[in-house]
Amino acid sequence: MVLNKETAQKTAELLLQINAIKLQPQKPFTWASGWKSPIYCDNRIILSFPEIRNFIRENLADQIEEIYGKPDVIAGVATGAIGIGALVADYLNLPFIYIRPKAKEHGRQNRIEGHLDPDHSVVVVEDLISTGKSSLLAVEALNEVNAQVIGMVAIFTYGFTIAEENFAKANVRLNTLSNYENLLEQAKDSNYINSQEAATLAVWREDPSQWPR
Repeated sequence: MVLNKETAQKTAELLLQINAIKLQPQKPFTWASGWKSPIYCDNRIILSFPEIRNFIRENLADQIEEIYGKPDVIAGVATGAIGIGALVADYLNLPFIYIRPKAKEHGRQNRIEGHLDPDHSVVVVEDLISTGKSSLLAVEALNEVNAQVIGMVAIFTYGFTIAEENFAKANVRLNTLSNYENLLEQAKDSNYINSQEAATLAVWREDPSQWPR
């Protein structure tokens, strides 16, 4: 769910501006999953642009306070959301932790890095939502130590049906600064893509695992 249309459009504009999101309908990318895709998103690039990272930090923090009030802890999902999650926690003057995809195989073998008391309320920060699988694994890790996950915020979502189903099944509320619809609208308005390319991008989102047919 996107709360603010103006913020969603501005976020999409900034992500395109710094090539955190690239749209290449004529020269598709190959994702790690093997999917062919006309879009690639790497929101870690945001950290290299102070004005833009501050915009993202402040708007994620505002969204957290508007929806959830102030949680006890902010959690980032490794590795993509560690940087932006820490910035959000700092802005809100809250403790920060991050969750690894799996526990370390040495040392203390932590999966959750940082101090977290049982029953603390936690908002999870993500950089990108695709299927939602890795994000929800982080929520599972928090649930296993009896933390109270009250929701998740993210910079961008592709808005796949499978992600919506996964979040609904896990009973986790998700809110994002921007999404695929606002991205395409902004890309067309700024002439980043033409109408034919926009149509290709819309078709891809309907069934990305089978694109192109």
